[in-house]
Amino acid sequence: MSASSIEWTELTWNPVTGCTKISAGCKHCYAEVMAKRLQAMGVEKYKDAFKLAIHEDALMLPYTWKKQKVVFVNSMSDLFHKDVPLDFIKKVFKVMNENPQHTFQILTKRADRLLKLDKELTWSHNIWMGVSVENDKVKDRIEYLRKTHARTKFLSCEPLIGPLQNMDLRGIDWVIVGGESGRKARPMDEDWVLDIMDQCKNANVAFFFKQWGGTNKKKTGRMLNGRTYDEMPEYNIAEL
Repeated sequence: MSASSIEWTELTWNPVTGCTKISAGCKHCYAEVMAKRLQAMGVEKYKDAFKLAIHEDALMLPYTWKKQKVVFVNSMSDLFHKDVPLDFIKKVFKVMNENPQHTFQILTKRADRLLKLDKELTWSHNIWMGVSVENDKVKDRIEYLRKTHARTKFLSCEPLIGPLQNMDLRGIDWVIVGGESGRKARPMDEDWVLDIMDQCKNANVAFFFKQWGGTNKKKTGRMLNGRTYDEMPEYNIAEL
């Protein structure tokens, strides 16, 4: 567990680390860069850098948090990676089910496996399920997500590397948009962002603008139309 600088969450929890690239959004993976840095620092959890690893010992962490938290699950991996056994995914879900005071945010690019396993999992109110949609080529992930039993569904359009016109946002509660950051960041067109914002407004979906990105994301900031957009999906904390 560690405090997160990611604008839309509070903590990160990584019972799985490591991953493999499957689409264009993975090209400059921040998690891979971070894993190699942590390996160089001698952090035991990342001794194999970005090779996929399961950490049973991390499962107990959410039981120790005293205050309500908003938690990004597996910021350093993908819970629905083909090499993560269903039994372990169920263990992660059991932890989330048994800690209803916390909100758990899961993000995957493996939307097909997510849907395949959907009925095997218990979707308590406190689990938010999202898919990454970085360009038009992977819009099918939205349909896979929509068919799941997750109570709160969201899209992460980050890094946004192409337009996403005419998305079907039925059943989607939240859309996050952000540009790629880092030395080799691919540019994001403002028109792409404004179009997604309009789609969200028309579909009554919460819109969160995370960053412009680029080589210096602090300098480019996260202002859009002269303001910040920090909308979150509506949910009743009493349900959690």
